[in-house]
Amino acid sequence: MPSTMGLFKRVLVGPPVHSEKLSEATLSKKIALPVFASDALSSVAYATEEILLVLSAGGLAFFHFTWYIAAAVGLLMLVVVASYRQNVHAYPSGGGDYEVATTNLGPKVGLTVASALMVDYVLTVAVSVSSGVANLASALPALNAHVVLIAVVVIAVITLMNLRGVRESGAAFAVPTYCFIAAVATMILWGIFKIATGHHIVAESANYHIKATGTFGGLALIFLLLRAFASGCTALTGVEAISNGVPAFKKPKSKNAATTLALLGAIAVSMFAGVTALALAGHVHAADPSDLVGLPAGQTPRTVIAQVARSVFGGSSPFFFILQFVTALILVLAANTAFNGFPVLASILAKDGYLPRQLHTRGDRLAYSNGILLLAGFAILLVVTFQASPTRLIQLYIVGVFVSFVCSQTGMIRHWNRLLRTTTDPAARRHMMRSRVINAIGAGFTGSVLVIVLTTKFAKGAWIVCVAMPLIWLLMRGIQRHYAQVAKELTPPADFKFTTPSNIHAIVLVSKLHLPTLRALGYAKATRPSRLEAVTVDLDDPETASLKQQWDDRDISVPLTVIASPYREITRPVVDYVKRLRTENPNDMVTVYIPEYVLGHWWEQLLHNQSALRLKSRLLFQRRVIVASVPYQLQSVTGQATEPAVGASPVGAADDRTAHPTG
Repeated sequence: MPSTMGLFKRVLVGPPVHSEKLSEATLSKKIALPVFASDALSSVAYATEEILLVLSAGGLAFFHFTWYIAAAVGLLMLVVVASYRQNVHAYPSGGGDYEVATTNLGPKVGLTVASALMVDYVLTVAVSVSSGVANLASALPALNAHVVLIAVVVIAVITLMNLRGVRESGAAFAVPTYCFIAAVATMILWGIFKIATGHHIVAESANYHIKATGTFGGLALIFLLLRAFASGCTALTGVEAISNGVPAFKKPKSKNAATTLALLGAIAVSMFAGVTALALAGHVHAADPSDLVGLPAGQTPRTVIAQVARSVFGGSSPFFFILQFVTALILVLAANTAFNGFPVLASILAKDGYLPRQLHTRGDRLAYSNGILLLAGFAILLVVTFQASPTRLIQLYIVGVFVSFVCSQTGMIRHWNRLLRTTTDPAARRHMMRSRVINAIGAGFTGSVLVIVLTTKFAKGAWIVCVAMPLIWLLMRGIQRHYAQVAKELTPPADFKFTTPSNIHAIVLVSKLHLPTLRALGYAKATRPSRLEAVTVDLDDPETASLKQQWDDRDISVPLTVIASPYREITRPVVDYVKRLRTENPNDMVTVYIPEYVLGHWWEQLLHNQSALRLKSRLLFQRRVIVASVPYQLQSVTGQATEPAVGASPVGAADDRTAHPTG
């Protein structure tokens, strides 16, 4: 009979899926794109705004740098996409950056990449969900007091969708992602058409002025531009997820993953360029509300993409509200990219011994359930700690992803160098050299950006990531050392010879003479130990005397040993008695049989077996001691009246061959 928790789980995540269905759980390109690319695509909603917000420190005059910075970000994305297309062909197993770095740069660098990716995946969930909830709260101000709770609930819902399995979660997230792409594309095309036909698009903030927060020239100007570029590079988060999720694609996996990467790059760069162009054409002025001159008191400026949509469609157009809705939705669903990348990476790390082994196996819905739950737990912790504030969380963002970019592309260069030393076919060599050039360009670009990001964001909060990554690295190294030490201890030496104990001394723990005790005694006799005795602890003299009388009345041939307990303890006297037996006979094995009730309801368990649990936990630490539970199912489990204890008869005087060894 399934338990209440089991039924609840089945309702939430669905029935178990047979392992043979694993091949059917893979994704086509049209489903894989929204599953793995929603993070990168959603950055279109805020990448342009992040650039403008930084440039606003210098006033409106600095907005003309937006084009150059946006062009650099778009070029960087195309370079990274082209570089990762080489990765998915060379390493299709799903290890992604971790596998590339480990294979070509060594395990320590591979762990550095893994720690960076794990931090970035958690931040992806926290930032994406917090941004989506913030957009929702800006439309419905009454929600501002509950943003943390809403964010936690949203993460829980996304977690549940992923626990149901990759195909179901993919289908659920495909529609909103494609709606977002269609809505942004419609806005861009309609805006271009209006401009081409002589109509002007004017943003609601076009008449606002911006107070410069300082004077920028020379090195200060360069630093400001680098900060704007680093903020715009949030557009690149999520690009690496496809290389980590290659096993989830339908065959041919590498080809489909590379095609999906190309589609991601083309769509994301086109939308980013279109939104930036329309924002500049409509004279969108984005800045901190306190620096916007002309903004009505108490009013919060709309996001850049919202202002562009109003200037293109009009404030009362249904297209404007549709775009607002799908933008908020895609920001929330962008977290799904991490839910598809993190569990796969955790599974590979667990297989290599760097994370607990429970993370390696799939759940009964063919999803990596433990990895999904672990990611959700850390993301919720971040959301609660930072009060679901996108402004505070985004300062921690993209450091980890650029660490993995650099290590991955450097590793790919060594990969091609190694293959070129052994390859003689001219066509194959030309392909390898072309790929090496692409990866070299990627390594150079991403390395430069990593320096920029660290320089400009470290004091703003990125230092937290710089501390977290080494801590995770040390934790994984510690786990790996533990597994290695355990494996070493458990491996039999080459000269190992199988031996048996000299004698088996069996002990049946007795509290009362009832059916569970009789069953344990009967089972212990059936195992034919060298010596068998029943042991009880004297907590109450009248009760102990009553037990001894019942023992004699039933003529039970197993001797009953009474252990004194002047301090009314159970666990310590039994453990001390077992230790004494081990000391007196160091070559013997001691088996302790513990009768236990099996109950059908969780609350019943709280009322029984507590002494047994404490005893087992202590005895398990004793060498050459075996602890055996003898279960007795009560009516709440079987649904039937209790049955006589099997083995009740053999404990009588009729058969005492094992009670007293015959020498």
